[in-house]
Amino acid sequence: MENNSFDAIIFDLGGVIINLDYKLTIDAFKNLGLANFDEMYTQAKQSNLFDDFETGKISSQHFINSMLPYLPSGVSANKVVHAWNAMILDFPKERLELLDKLKSNYRIFLLSNTNDIHLQAVKRSLANTTDRKLESYFEKVYLSHEVKLRKPHKEIFELVCKEQNLDPSRTLFIDDTIGHIEGSIKIGLKGLHLKGDNSIEKLFE
Repeated sequence: MENNSFDAIIFDLGGVIINLDYKLTIDAFKNLGLANFDEMYTQAKQSNLFDDFETGKISSQHFINSMLPYLPSGVSANKVVHAWNAMILDFPKERLELLDKLKSNYRIFLLSNTNDIHLQAVKRSLANTTDRKLESYFEKVYLSHEVKLRKPHKEIFELVCKEQNLDPSRTLFIDDTIGHIEGSIKIGLKGLHLKGDNSIEKLFE
């Protein structure tokens, strides 16, 4: 997919750069006794608690304390963290190598809806593949809980484009959530929905 119609690429993190499995977190909370966790949280729709956590409005401790009343007595904070992080999988080595290759032709950025608990798990996962920091693969990393904005709202896309002086019509945005792609298109970005078992390695073959 090497293409001269765009100058920059904005990548999502989960499901695009790092492998994720949302079902593992849903199952982990169900195993702790929260039978309807999948009604509270899914990839596509989240309750206000999760939105607030992803936009840095509440702390990690506040999030954990807010989850505990939904769980049986005796469930520890550590078990909540472990269940929440169950979805975080691995960074394929060839995917990281691709990012380095793309940097020679494009400006590349990361834009992720995430939170501090997941970020720590992401860093541990990355350390299993490389001793490099996540930031070293991108010109700049934008994380929702740090910038206090989240996808699919246009403000977060506008922030990246304004700060980096990007022309949306020449900027490719890759995400595995269709709602985020739809949000990016509203400000003129070239949105590309990464579906199913597709991967960025296949896109740029």
